[in-house]
Amino acid sequence: MKVGVWFYGLGTALTGILDIAWGDFDASHQPIQSLGKNFPGQHLLAYVAGVWLFAAGLAILWRRSTRMGAAASAIVYLIFMALWLPRYYAGIHAYGWRIDVLLGISFGLAQQVFLVAPAAIVFASTASPESLLQRRAAIAARWMLGLPPIVFGLFHLAAIHVFASIVPQWMQFGNFWAVLTGIAFVLAGSAICSGIMDVLAARLLALMLLLFEGFVEIPPIFIRLHNEKTWGAAVYNLTAIGACWIFAEFLTSRADRGRIGPASNVAMSRPDPVVA
Repeated sequence: MKVGVWFYGLGTALTGILDIAWGDFDASHQPIQSLGKNFPGQHLLAYVAGVWLFAAGLAILWRRSTRMGAAASAIVYLIFMALWLPRYYAGIHAYGWRIDVLLGISFGLAQQVFLVAPAAIVFASTASPESLLQRRAAIAARWMLGLPPIVFGLFHLAAIHVFASIVPQWMQFGNFWAVLTGIAFVLAGSAICSGIMDVLAARLLALMLLLFEGFVEIPPIFIRLHNEKTWGAAVYNLTAIGACWIFAEFLTSRADRGRIGPASNVAMSRPDPVVA
């Protein structure tokens, strides 16, 4: 899992650097504004979160502190996930029960859930192989990594015009690429949740995100160099690539794949020692 851990750890650390550099949260992924537009101490909290993320990202890269870094990463991403929950009330109150509104909020929430999954996997891989916590964390990681892409895909299909607008102009046929991407997300998430060709799905998902990084996320940085959201999108995508790779490599490193498969299989299987 070393390659994936490096992507994930560096992405987490860079997210912290962005919070510190701007002295503010990235509204696209860290919606502190859901607690109020003028939430007291917002800038101070941004610095605290930035230091936490930076330290967690570096800790997960060092073998002796990997477990601590994984736990710290999971905590901060769970907090960011919780910040999306008030948006459901605000969105429904403002726009009513619209599927695009619900999917849009769920999209933001799912982005953070997606980053909790690799932290759970890394934490589980360093725990005792006989630990019930290890098995439960690993099962949860499968669903936390599998359900978000389904949400991503459904939102792509529900808001085709939005995602078509960010397709590079030289590629043309923006609607086609938006639909194709949405279908790919749904298929990848379904494969991961079901355990059917899950390793291939995770690797292809990582490849798709890597292509996004090169064609969609990085180019706008050179145009909007001082825009935190632009940097945040590129760094998030980098972290998500690590999440996919960690999951794929964790699966392939297991002699007993049932260990993080469906709960019924796990109950009947005995976990093997962790392969570093």
